[in-house]
Amino acid sequence: MHIGIIGTGNMGTILTEAIIDSQAAPQEHIHITNRTIEKALQIKANYPNIHVEETVEEVVSNSEMIFICVKPMDIYPLLIKTSHLLKKDKCTISITSPFSVEQLESIVQCSCMRVIPSITNRALSGVCLVTYGTNCSDHWKQKVNSFLSYIGNPIEIEQQYTRVASDIVSCGPAFFSFLTQKFIDAAVKETGINKDLATQLAQEMLVGMGTLIKKGHYSLPTLQEKVCVKGGVTGKGIEVLDNSQIEDTFRTVFNVTQRKFAEDQKMINNQFNFFGK
Repeated sequence: MHIGIIGTGNMGTILTEAIIDSQAAPQEHIHITNRTIEKALQIKANYPNIHVEETVEEVVSNSEMIFICVKPMDIYPLLIKTSHLLKKDKCTISITSPFSVEQLESIVQCSCMRVIPSITNRALSGVCLVTYGTNCSDHWKQKVNSFLSYIGNPIEIEQQYTRVASDIVSCGPAFFSFLTQKFIDAAVKETGINKDLATQLAQEMLVGMGTLIKKGHYSLPTLQEKVCVKGGVTGKGIEVLDNSQIEDTFRTVFNVTQRKFAEDQKMINNQFNFFGK
């Protein structure tokens, strides 16, 4: 099976590299392109056997499973341009949240789905969020699910939870790396610990915590219980965090991302209305 990847920005590149490194598909079965072709050629420098195509039409023609990794407002014109090539035996996959599978299906005749990857997939870990189109064949559901299992854990989600699930899975690494950096900065300012050492310790702590959870030793609540001795140092720190309104901060984060999501959806809907879809 040949895989097409249209758009080699951050996520398109991560997806390409994860697919190859996981051996989900051999290099020679991967066809990529980008508006700025030099970005695609940078990937080829590391994976010389992949195919860099000059046009999106060439990617679609040479591939059965096509990942669309472009900005939300660029998807509609791209699909209109290539709809005659996206025949019933192919599968079109969008990785952007505001463009719904129903909108994909209104333009092309092939099986459609949305797959929202995460930067964690680069380590062949984490989650891939999957939403299937109404007309997506069982053949492609099984095939894509098996394919994604090489780079992460595919989890099916309903349309209504697209944004919040994406916030947790896809945006989450950025949110928690930001919090970790603030955690490190505070340690340096308050105690004078060397920043490189504090960073190393924090990174190792995150890896260790993730391993504990992955291996099923502890859940998030039991982690707190095991570390937090009543009246001890950790307990005092938890009291500060519990009184810091941090939950309200995260609720504000989700509120803002939901609003941005709605704005993006409105712009995409306007495209469909403008072109009579």
